[in-house]
Amino acid sequence: MHLEFRHLRTVKAIHEAGGLARAADVLHITQSALSHQIKGLENQAGVELFIRRSKPLKLSPAGLKLLRLAEKVLPEVAALEEEFRGVRAGKSGRLHIAIECHACFEWLFPVLEQFRKAWPDVDVDIRPGLSFGALPALQKEEVDLVVSSDPEDIDGVTFSPLFDYEPVFVASSANPLAEKPFVVAEDFRDQMLITYPVERSRLDVFSQMLLPAGVEPRGVRQVELTAVILLLVASNRGVAVLPDWVVREVRYNSDYVTRPLTAEGVTRRLYAAVRTGDLDKPYMAHVMRLARTEPLKLQRVE
Repeated sequence: MHLEFRHLRTVKAIHEAGGLARAADVLHITQSALSHQIKGLENQAGVELFIRRSKPLKLSPAGLKLLRLAEKVLPEVAALEEEFRGVRAGKSGRLHIAIECHACFEWLFPVLEQFRKAWPDVDVDIRPGLSFGALPALQKEEVDLVVSSDPEDIDGVTFSPLFDYEPVFVASSANPLAEKPFVVAEDFRDQMLITYPVERSRLDVFSQMLLPAGVEPRGVRQVELTAVILLLVASNRGVAVLPDWVVREVRYNSDYVTRPLTAEGVTRRLYAAVRTGDLDKPYMAHVMRLARTEPLKLQRVE
């Protein structure tokens, strides 16, 4: 039996209209064409679908089974068609984000809060890019945007600059390094360094200072949460290097000192890695625009 969506729509329309003439008007076809369609469907099924002597026209037991199928399938088809229309119009889609830094949550959530109000039909999800290969996942279309500070030359992927930030040294005001105007790699040799649980090559303090200088801190303690890192630093249990958008709230707290890395300071840049073919999607352009502007508010010193 070759069953098409139009057959289900026909059965449903006749049941609701109670007659061929009114159903034909609903379906925008002639009554003759509708009768021909029903006859062909009955020939395929080998059973009658309507009790023709009844007024209004009623479905047979076999016709009722088709009606139940129509009532189940047609709403799902209509919803899918609406979703496809939204995708074509750029109003809906998927935005699954992988981030390669814990601290990015600090500015990403305000960005997504604004984004969801403008694009309520876009499915948003966040995956920390620390336990899987974020960029290979982007290529496989498992995620749609990767926030990274390490751009690579990958076919079909574009790295768009978002904003610059400064990694900042944070220590307790009781730490001897609090007396220095800035810190250098050698200053970490006798310090317990508190970091996020990330491989060293992805931590600014290692990639920009310690690894090039061949310096190993006295110890490294990995902590998941920013708030706990700051708590440990305030208790003089160690020192940390955090992005400037994180330390904005502790700059004038007497428990902490913040210092630049080296006399000149260090500047890093975050990028949004996106499949090149997705750059023209309106919602993708909007979230990237928000990601370029919203974090700047967190970097300002009040």
